Amino acid sequence: MSTTDVVVTGLGATTPLGGDVASTWDAMLAGRSGVRALTQEWAGQLPVRIAAELAVDPSEVMERVKLRRLDRSEAIALIAAHQAWADAGLKDSGLDPERFAVSFGSGIGGAQTLLNQDDILEASGPRRVSPHTVPMLMPNGPAAWVGLELGAQAGVHSMASACATGAEALSLGLDIIRSGRADVVMAGGTEAVIHPLPIAGFASMRAMSTRNDEPEKASRPWDKGRDGFVLGEGAGALVLERADHAIARGATIYARLAGAGITSDGYDIVQPHPEGAGAIRAIRRAIEDAGITKADIVHVNAHATSTPVGDMTEIAALLTAVGDHPVLTSTKSMSGHLLGAAGALESIATILAIRDSVVPPTINLDDPDDKLALDVAAHKSRQLDIPAALNNSFGFGGHNVALVFTRA
Repeated sequence: MSTTDVVVTGLGATTPLGGDVASTWDAMLAGRSGVRALTQEWAGQLPVRIAAELAVDPSEVMERVKLRRLDRSEAIALIAAHQAWADAGLKDSGLDPERFAVSFGSGIGGAQTLLNQDDILEASGPRRVSPHTVPMLMPNGPAAWVGLELGAQAGVHSMASACATGAEALSLGLDIIRSGRADVVMAGGTEAVIHPLPIAGFASMRAMSTRNDEPEKASRPWDKGRDGFVLGEGAGALVLERADHAIARGATIYARLAGAGITSDGYDIVQPHPEGAGAIRAIRRAIEDAGITKADIVHVNAHATSTPVGDMTEIAALLTAVGDHPVLTSTKSMSGHLLGAAGALESIATILAIRDSVVPPTINLDDPDDKLALDVAAHKSRQLDIPAALNNSFGFGGHNVALVFTRA
């Protein structure tokens, strides 16, 4: 347990539910789905023809000349980060750039650029390939662009831990501030891979829902009828700040990032440990790191992607590590699965749940799994006093990250 308090002072997001945090949160509380049928011509040949695309396209908020130099994942990372920067009141704040770091990741990175430029190479030859290709496809691109545009000089770090990426980026940000290397960290995750090849690959694994005729009902965590996750795209950004630094400049504080736990399964490249052993250790470490007890956790924003195996493995882990008292939700039922951005977006939802004393709903939970032995806020949001909450993120490769947020 660290003696350095780290708080959240800024939030930014662009998601399938809205172009910013406020619209995304409103949609979550209303139980609206961001999943739609894919209308692109290439989608017609795929076994999965649904996804959760951005509610607001980057071209609506960013100059097209600038967009030509950015992969979609980089563009939306910048959009979310600039929102969080403004929300934190850091513009013209006099922040020392040598005390400002970035921790921002992507599970897959610039895949759209790689695939699209390869098409150009094959069709038109090497002279037609964009000179911006490498900076657009490199996995550290989103973090690098955020650091460049905001002027970070205390280090720019890029996580890549599959679906645990966004949460691990927050954990690293917590460590950076606790170590004394920076006063402020822009942390988050981004993903934009709604493209035929990633969809075909996930579909071949039978990891995705094929409920093509009912897109809004396709993501259904913990429901007996769940048949896989729904691919989403988006970015979430959070300003982490040393508490005394935030107080000194009069910043608005959303919540405290009180603890983090990171483990690895050492079990399988895609399947979780069957008994959730790594998840249990991560949750316990996060609670211990936060200096609280498991009884203090009253709400969990679960990883719950809507897969047949993963959903119930997490339930078993929560029963062991926390108990049967928290109220759960899976906001992926509405946003779809944002892969590397999921942990960041769901951390934002967890923080706002604490601020507003409300648990957003899990939609589509019509026929709960018989092993769902925990209380879920199904169908509609639920008022709840939340002094402390847990956010879980798990990724291919056996990555487990648990984050504890508390009321500031």
